[in-house]
Amino acid sequence: MTVDTPRRVVIFRHAKDDWPDVDDHERPLAERGRKDAPAAGRWLAGAGITPDLALCSTAVRCRETWKLAVPELPQRPRTVYEDRLYEASVGELIGVLNEVSDEVRDLALIGHNPGMHALADALAGEAEGDLLPRMNRSGFPTSAMAVLTFTGSWQAVEHGAGRMVGFYAPHS
Repeated sequence: MTVDTPRRVVIFRHAKDDWPDVDDHERPLAERGRKDAPAAGRWLAGAGITPDLALCSTAVRCRETWKLAVPELPQRPRTVYEDRLYEASVGELIGVLNEVSDEVRDLALIGHNPGMHALADALAGEAEGDLLPRMNRSGFPTSAMAVLTFTGSWQAVEHGAGRMVGFYAPHS
C-alpha cells in the first residue's frame, strides 16, 4: 500500500460496564454491555468494515467488548492489547495512531471516554450529513463507534485530518 491509500479508523468506546468493588482497570461488562457489544459488531460488519488491525485497551471492559464484537465480523483482525489506550488523552491517542504501519488500511481502536469521543471530534475535519452533530448530541455513549476516513500515512494523522463517514450508538 502507498501513503495515498484511503484509510479508515473505527473509534469504538467499550460497552456498558459494571461497577463491582474492583479496581477501575478490572471492571467487567454489565449485562447490557454483553448484549450491546455483539450488536456493535453486527453494525460494523453491516457497514462493510473489517479492520486489518484492532488496538484494544488492556482494561477488562474493553477486552470483553472486543471479544464479543469480533465474532460478528466476517474475518478476525489481528488484535494488539495496548496499555497506552487506558485513560489516554487525545494527544496520546493520536500518537498511537501515528505509530500504525502503513500496511494497515482499516484500524479499530477500542478504548474509553472521554478520549474516544474527543479523538473522533478532533479528527473530524468534515463529516457526512448530520453525523458530527449526532455524535456530539449523543455524548458518545458506551458501545458507540465513529468511523473516519483519510488519505495518507498513519504518521500524518492529526487534528482535522479525517472525514466522519459513519456513527453508531446503541439505544438512540
